[in-house]
Amino acid sequence: MSKRSNGTNRTDSPRANGPSKPAPANPATPKKTAPKPAASKPAAKKTAAKKAAAKKAAAEKPAVKKPAAKKAAAKKPAAKKAAAKKPVAKTAVAGGRPESRLGMVRRARRINRELAEVYPYAHPELDFRNPFELLVATVLSAQTTDLRVNQTTPALFARYPTPEDLAAAVPEEVEELIRPTGFFRAKTRSIMGLAAALRDEHDGEVPGRLEDLVKLPGVGRKTAFVVLGNAFGVPGITVDTHFMRLARRFGWTGSDDPVRIEAEIAEIFPKSDWTMLSHRVIFHGRRICHARKPACGACPITHLCPSYGEGETDPEKAAKLLKYEKGGFPGQRLNPPADYPGRPAPPAPGVAPGAAQRPSGAE
Repeated sequence: MSKRSNGTNRTDSPRANGPSKPAPANPATPKKTAPKPAASKPAAKKTAAKKAAAKKAAAEKPAVKKPAAKKAAAKKPAAKKAAAKKPVAKTAVAGGRPESRLGMVRRARRINRELAEVYPYAHPELDFRNPFELLVATVLSAQTTDLRVNQTTPALFARYPTPEDLAAAVPEEVEELIRPTGFFRAKTRSIMGLAAALRDEHDGEVPGRLEDLVKLPGVGRKTAFVVLGNAFGVPGITVDTHFMRLARRFGWTGSDDPVRIEAEIAEIFPKSDWTMLSHRVIFHGRRICHARKPACGACPITHLCPSYGEGETDPEKAAKLLKYEKGGFPGQRLNPPADYPGRPAPPAPGVAPGAAQRPSGAE
């Protein structure tokens, strides 16, 4: 019995517990897992390296974009410059308030009425006897004065009175005749080309439609409206340099594009006024409201003009700036209408006055 009890006690001895030694391994578990953090060190280093690379890339990104930002910043002044050049219509101010659209339209129509009283004799300032002569004369008037054209066309039309004659002419001979008008080679090609087109496509007649006229060599909208308004009685707005300048000074438009100006003016005035409005405004621009020195002090419509003061305001000094009949000088036409109050223009040097053509009433 004692032996068995002793055997039982041996089971509690260290020797008996030998095989179950692994049981106390729980406290030593960190020792086995300790290498794991060591194994994750390379991954941590790799992550840290990635973060550093990302920071470096982020730091480098602005440096790459800086030139583009500078370029954009450099473009800002150009944009400001373009905005500064954007045309803006002048407006009259009454009682400290900007002029309304309705107010501008009423003022514009009043200007037209008052110009009609100042220039009741307004007319096209080119000598012509028929639509063909007016068409050719208008093409020749580019980059020169109507006076120079009027002094040149009598000899031209004496030699080539019809489209057929001009189309069959020797170019060098035509060039010599129109040389005084400037750009004579280009103008010779234009007038001979339009003469040939009239002969071949319109039976030698000038068409009375805008779409047909603008297809002719050297003929644009301005030339077409001159012909339509004065040879066919079809209303049209002639936007030449004088009309464009005064339309802006009067505050009717802020544009410097002829086609847009034409459209904007057409919305202000009734169609029946278009042709005579063009004559009156151009007359005023040639006689009083000059490009460089407008004679503000001698202008009869200063009370309606938002640009008053741009020119000479002293009445005596302004009176010396007036031209043609307003200044006591000859006009531009050798054969003006009967109601023109001024003197006719002199013929070309070396040409006898009696050699000038006489109008036949076609205008």
